[in-house]
Amino acid sequence: MRLPDQLRIQAHANRLANHRLHAAMAALPEADFHAPRTSFFPSLAATLNHILAVDLYYVGALHGDAELPQRYAAFVPCATLTELAARQRACDERLLRFCAALDEAGCDAMVDMDRGTHVQRDRAGHVLAHVFMHQTHHRGQVHAMLAGTGVAPPQLDEFLMPSDAGFRAADMAALGWREADVYGA
Repeated sequence: MRLPDQLRIQAHANRLANHRLHAAMAALPEADFHAPRTSFFPSLAATLNHILAVDLYYVGALHGDAELPQRYAAFVPCATLTELAARQRACDERLLRFCAALDEAGCDAMVDMDRGTHVQRDRAGHVLAHVFMHQTHHRGQVHAMLAGTGVAPPQLDEFLMPSDAGFRAADMAALGWREADVYGA
C-alpha cells in the first residue's frame, strides 16, 4: 500500500470515529458532558475541545495557515457537544480534503509549524502520523470516560481494514461514502 493511500484511509477513519463518538454522545445530558472525570483532561468537554484545538493547529499547519500560535491561544472551547461536533466535522473535512490531494511528494513535503518561539519543520507524512496518533489517544480517553455515564461507549476501531466493511456500513452511508472510494477496489 502506498503511504498517501494509507493516510487517506486514516483521515476517513478519523472522521468515522468522530462521527460515531459524537452520535453516541448526543444522548448525554449536558451536565455529564461537563462533569468532572478522571483523565488527563478532567471532563469529556475538556478532552474533546483539546482534540479540536490541536487538530485545528496541525490541519492549519498542513495548509500553511498563518498565525498558528495566535489562533491556538485564541481558541474558544465549545460549550456544547452540538457546537463541538460541528466544528470538529469541519476540521475533519478539511483534513480529508488535504489527504485526498496527497501524493508521494506531498507526503515528503516539509510543513512549517510556528511554535511562537521557533518554527518546527517536519514532513507532512510525519505530521499526519502524529495527528492521527493524538486523536486516537485522546478519543480513547473519552471512550473510557463514557463508561462512567449512561451512554455506552461506541466501537471506534473498525475502520482501517476493508474486511470490517459490515461494521461501518451505516456510518459510511450516513457520511455519503462508498467503500470503493475510501478503500479502493
